[in-house]
Amino acid sequence: QRQLQIEADQQSKMVSRVENWEEVISRLGLQELCPTKFTIADAICLSSSKEHKHQTEKDLAFAFLQKLLMLDYRVRHLTVREESNAASNGKDRREEIPGKDMTDLFNFFSNEKTGCDDTHTTQEARIHPMDVQMAVFQCADSFLRQYMVTKLSQCQYALPLLVPNPVTAQIELPLWTFRLIRKSWKSTDGSSRDVPVYKTQTPMVSVFRLGSVSSSKSQLLNSLINRRHDTFFHRHCPGSSRSRLLLDGVVEIAWYCPAGRNDDVFDDCVAFCNLRGDAGEHQQQREFMVQAATVNVVLVKDFNLDDKLKNILQQLLKSPKSLICLLTEDDRDGKNENKFKIGLKDRSQAEITEELIKTIKTCLTNHSFSLEQCPHLMKNFTFDEKSEDCQTGKCSAEELMQLLKTVKLSQIKEKILPCQERLWRDWCQKSKELHLLNGDIEQTRSNIEQEMESIRSQQRDCNLSDLMKTFIRHLQSKTETQKMYFLNWLGIFIDDHGSDQLSKLHQKYTEKWLAVKSLKQEHNKSDALKRNQNELEEISVQLDASYLGLEHILREMGQIYEAWEYQPGAAELGVYSFPALAADLLISGFPVELMDGDAAHIPLKWIDSVLGKVMERLGDQRMFVLSVLGLQSSGKSTLLNAMFGLQFPVSAGRCTRGAFMQLVRVKEEKQNLRFDYLLVIDTEGLRAPRLAGKSAHKHDNELATFVIGLGNMTLINIMGENTAEMQDILQIAVQAFLRMKQVRLTPNCMFVHQNVTDITAGEKNIEGRRRLQETLDEMAQIAAKEEEFDVENFNDVIRFDVEKDVQYFAQLWEGNPPMAPPNPRYSENVQELKHRILSAALEQKSLNLSEFKTRIQDLWEALLNEDFVFSFKNTLEILVFRKLELMYENWTWQLRESVLAIDSTLFNRIENGELVNVDGNSLSQKINGTYDGIKQDMEKHFAEDKNKEILAQWKAKTEQNFDQLKKELIEGSKTKFDEVVQLKARFKELEDKKTHYESELFNRSKQMASTLRDKDSDEEELQRAFDSMWETWVSDLTADIPPVKVIHIEKDVMRILTDCYGRQLIQARKDLGHYKKICYSPDYSDCVKKHLFRKACDYVTRSNILKPEEQQSIRALTQDITREVEEYIKKKRVNNFGYSDNYICETVNTVKNKIVEFETKTKRIMFIKDFKVDLCLYVCDIAVEKFSELHSAFREANDPLIYLSSKRADYNSIFRKFCQGATSTTVFADFICSKLKPSILQAVYDKTAIAAAGEMRASFPAFSGNRSDLEKHMLLQLAEEEDFDMYMKYIHNPVKHFKEFITQNVKKHIFKDGDSSMCRLLTDNLTLVLSCVDNAVKMASEHVKNSENSDVEMWLNTFSTEIRDELKFTEKALRGVQYQDIRDFDFLQEEMVKDLQKVTEDLIDGFRIFNSSFNMNMFREKPDEILFRQLSRCWAQCPFCKAICTQGVAGHPGDHSVSFHRPSGVNGCRWGFTGSLISYFCSSSVASLGTFKSNGERFLYKNYRRAGGEFAEWSITPDSGQQLYWKWFVSRFEKDLEKHYSSSFGLFGIPKVWKKITKEDAIRSLK
Repeated sequence: QRQLQIEADQQSKMVSRVENWEEVISRLGLQELCPTKFTIADAICLSSSKEHKHQTEKDLAFAFLQKLLMLDYRVRHLTVREESNAASNGKDRREEIPGKDMTDLFNFFSNEKTGCDDTHTTQEARIHPMDVQMAVFQCADSFLRQYMVTKLSQCQYALPLLVPNPVTAQIELPLWTFRLIRKSWKSTDGSSRDVPVYKTQTPMVSVFRLGSVSSSKSQLLNSLINRRHDTFFHRHCPGSSRSRLLLDGVVEIAWYCPAGRNDDVFDDCVAFCNLRGDAGEHQQQREFMVQAATVNVVLVKDFNLDDKLKNILQQLLKSPKSLICLLTEDDRDGKNENKFKIGLKDRSQAEITEELIKTIKTCLTNHSFSLEQCPHLMKNFTFDEKSEDCQTGKCSAEELMQLLKTVKLSQIKEKILPCQERLWRDWCQKSKELHLLNGDIEQTRSNIEQEMESIRSQQRDCNLSDLMKTFIRHLQSKTETQKMYFLNWLGIFIDDHGSDQLSKLHQKYTEKWLAVKSLKQEHNKSDALKRNQNELEEISVQLDASYLGLEHILREMGQIYEAWEYQPGAAELGVYSFPALAADLLISGFPVELMDGDAAHIPLKWIDSVLGKVMERLGDQRMFVLSVLGLQSSGKSTLLNAMFGLQFPVSAGRCTRGAFMQLVRVKEEKQNLRFDYLLVIDTEGLRAPRLAGKSAHKHDNELATFVIGLGNMTLINIMGENTAEMQDILQIAVQAFLRMKQVRLTPNCMFVHQNVTDITAGEKNIEGRRRLQETLDEMAQIAAKEEEFDVENFNDVIRFDVEKDVQYFAQLWEGNPPMAPPNPRYSENVQELKHRILSAALEQKSLNLSEFKTRIQDLWEALLNEDFVFSFKNTLEILVFRKLELMYENWTWQLRESVLAIDSTLFNRIENGELVNVDGNSLSQKINGTYDGIKQDMEKHFAEDKNKEILAQWKAKTEQNFDQLKKELIEGSKTKFDEVVQLKARFKELEDKKTHYESELFNRSKQMASTLRDKDSDEEELQRAFDSMWETWVSDLTADIPPVKVIHIEKDVMRILTDCYGRQLIQARKDLGHYKKICYSPDYSDCVKKHLFRKACDYVTRSNILKPEEQQSIRALTQDITREVEEYIKKKRVNNFGYSDNYICETVNTVKNKIVEFETKTKRIMFIKDFKVDLCLYVCDIAVEKFSELHSAFREANDPLIYLSSKRADYNSIFRKFCQGATSTTVFADFICSKLKPSILQAVYDKTAIAAAGEMRASFPAFSGNRSDLEKHMLLQLAEEEDFDMYMKYIHNPVKHFKEFITQNVKKHIFKDGDSSMCRLLTDNLTLVLSCVDNAVKMASEHVKNSENSDVEMWLNTFSTEIRDELKFTEKALRGVQYQDIRDFDFLQEEMVKDLQKVTEDLIDGFRIFNSSFNMNMFREKPDEILFRQLSRCWAQCPFCKAICTQGVAGHPGDHSVSFHRPSGVNGCRWGFTGSLISYFCSSSVASLGTFKSNGERFLYKNYRRAGGEFAEWSITPDSGQQLYWKWFVSRFEKDLEKHYSSSFGLFGIPKVWKKITKEDAIRSLK
């Protein structure tokens, strides 16, 4: 019967336990996370920028975790807000009782039930705070549990040691949760300890109660451990309630840690265990505590216990262990050996505490307790570390530790992780040297690059150590959970392995430092001081070598990867998978090293690849980057960990080195934050002692510039509130922010003043804020002066509000460590700061992951070059601008294409006599439709592009350039039309005569045919008759008009030049032929009067008589004169007006005047007569060719005999048709079509020119990109052809080469074999034109049929009106033609259609034999000319190497820049004294310590902008030395260059490594 009752009781308890569990998780809303599905990622995921209000019970779990991660120990006071309860309940519990006079004393104290009682009984009990903690603990996975317990420990709270499962009642010992906790204390004997808590060997005091007692056991324990802090939660704590459902049976543990002071409660560390609930009901827990304890403390009411409890107490009395029995309802004390009885009745709390402490001290023996022993004490418990995943991770970590333990700690990095030690540091040093070149720059660069390659080769030769192979194997083979266990165990074991040795080294260091200090104070300069200093330095080196963590193993991974990436090959063990492994760690919330703190360098390839893999997995997510900057040990990592629940190391002696990054995910429902991830960057402290005397200031400035540049926001962390103590960090930070402003990066900042003692400092320190603002303004002015920038105050540098952007933080600890809990005010400050950061993030543009990648590269490259502002290259900004260039190309083409189409229409109207004047306003109105549409597209692009903030800086300039283009196009069109109108008026008489001639010929052909029609004449007779009459007709018609005379332009040139310089000199220079290459001459020294230079210097030789800039100025003079003459020839319109020898005179005078102007301006250079003659001959050759071609066209168009001869076949055809009996209508239709045919062909060519240019611009690679792409294609073509002369033309006359390149490729595209694209374009446009003509025929026929007085003249008027915009044709062209007998307009329409079909067939047949029939001169505007105007942009040249600016917009915003700089010697530049050609790239020089001279003053290449003028307008950023193309060119054409410039590349020539570069390498470098 008893057994059945026991089983029934157990069954009832189990049901009750399960019901309690389900009730709690239901009310907390944790059903979906149960069991163990709650992860750290869920806990730290950003949810809102506002404080968690926990308005309902379902908010409590997440609110608990949020407060816990911020180290707010009030987390255990967490309840649903009272106002929420009141609102839901609908009434106040203290409402008045109806019908009672509560002023009556009897009624007031009456026991009668009141409304208050009713409310109380019906109201649902509030969830107990410890139930919230235990519910979250039960739902959490192992890692979140560990995280929770670690945070609870930091809050100085008791930790769950034994936890009953709420469903199965199985007891679990969560040893894993204690693995990251460390305890430190100082004993009264002066010894200090800092050990992991699981290894701590301490006495343990077990405390439990038997039965119900009136005193609070937990409250009593708190008085022993920390009287100011509730280590154990008890019934009187805020938020406590009567019902607790999950806490009974839980055993909690806490440690008392002394501080080495006189007021310490215990002399050494002591553990306290507290069993929740009645120990009589929890046998297993009680037995564990009794067995593990040094002292057992039992609370009982008195000795009136039931049998069960008496038996328990009896066992404790028999146990050899000390027992302290506390009687709550008794006042008697007693003692029997190590068994004590203390009565608590009628005693004060202080008296009880004092007595208990004294008694416990008496009982403490050498018996010690350790958490690691727990699994051996109780075999029937479950242990979290026994899980399969945990054991797998542990075994894997132990395998690695076995490998580590074979090597001395201080030698592990050198022997097992060799790639990151000397080799990596040497490589970093060489990388920095690469940006501080001196001497023979290119040779030095080549030597350094070879050394760097050698270091990488040595790293590859190291191969993977057994440790690294094992580490990688485990990372690759484990599940995600096993991997995290593995890494955590490995970190634990590594810390444990090195802790003792590091502690000894630190002790040795301290002793040695004190010895050195003592000797210095004694002013002892003996050998003893030097010896001690050397020994101190050796210990410091050992300490550095002995620091080992997971980051070093991951760093080794990175170096192995970089070594193989540097020279890709058959890497072992999947080296190329390393970035993916690191990316997975970063995504899972593991901090990843961004900057190596030991080498002070960033492994760019590694970081780029890791972030690339993150992008592959997550996509190009939006990120808000938060970085922190502050002095060492100022609490930066602690602040970040508290604010976002991160895991940056913060333990003593483990200061952050370098920079680490960690990702925090944003909850999906909180996308209003405008970013998907928060990326937090924790940094090494400034003014680190380890850097003393090692360029600490430079290192700190680099670090500050880097982290401030990376972040959307930077926290400037300062310890203390005294502005006088802030000078160091403020100076560094302000200078970094100023640099950001200069390179157009706009990070924000907040100042965090930590350790402010006055709780109201934030409100009262107005004076401090004012002083801070003044200090920042002063620092800004000082930094601006140093950076040569105009700034008045800090707000000119960044947006800053001293009221909002300065946070005052309370000190971290509430009391004195090691027992002090975190200050809750600190936690409130953390919450407020987090809120302000996330609020500020709403107003900022987040970075995409891809943008963050490129910014790392840009910032670091600029920092390596020391002069950050001059060297910074914002890759993202460049990419955005390149995209804008392409968009601008499209917009300008749309506008230009529209203008070209309008030009064709208006040109036809002018030719047809419809227009006699074209004004700018009408042109503007016609363009406005297209213009307005493009402007809308432009506005949309600037407003909606994802990089609109970056684009904003170019918006105004782009719109201005576009408006300017519109204006130029309108002005250009108007100028053309004005000329056409003038020509039309000037040649009106000639046109009228042509019309008269054709009418006469038509009529005479008709008359003669009518006389011969009735005769039976054969074909030969008809032909003889026509030939005979034709000569007579032409002779009669042109009898009074002289023919256009034949000209001899070459004779005119010789005559005019002879008059100027004499025939003998002219003929001699012409025969030599040197003048033909005057624009590309390598050296103009023979062209100047040398005696002028001998007066100036004593070292004049042929090779150095002219400075490089003087050589270039003469070359530019020849090219400018050539361009001016070509423009002059165009303006003369010889094809319209004919040639005059005055044109040659004016050309020669232009040359002479330009030379005089140049000599006057330079003063130092005077040309000999030979040069002047050569230049005249060169430009006159151009004039002869152009004038001859143009005059030939003029003669064909204006000589009546030539013109009429071209019409002979047409009139022969008319004559024959009349003879054959054709009707007037048939002949008339044929005559019209014969006159339409050339106009149709011209219209087709005009349309095809625009279409061909558009098609090539869209599809031809060289023309479809931006200007930089076009430059690459020109270089590719030059490399493929390997023609040195073509290279010289490209280098010395880039505009001409540019034109020729376009023309050559257009012709190649037009005439290439087997390509029907041009034939297709011509055919398509022919179809469009003929469609217009067909419609005009129909419209004219319809019109005359619907009119009363219809005749052929009306038909012609209508027809010509309809085609006036498409073709040159008017009814006036038929004036005098006898066609009045035509009346059948349907028949005329039929004949017109037939004849137009014949015209179509003839033209298409011509298109099919394209290469022979195509005439480029038919284009009114040639495709290559259209493309040249479209693609021609900025022509500024680099002041050093003369490379052409590749910015895609004329008048572009910002500096000039070029994608490919080249050695200055390619352009003929020489060293002043030696005369040898310069082999340096200017992009290498600006990274060197070399100098150059400008206007008599010498400047560092690094500071080239300070030379002013054109130097200040160029952005020349140091490159990585990978300009293989021009290195190949110099190597390939070294001898040609030396011969061309009559010089050499110096004694040692070019670097040998250049000769190894192949043409394929060069071409590949372009692509």
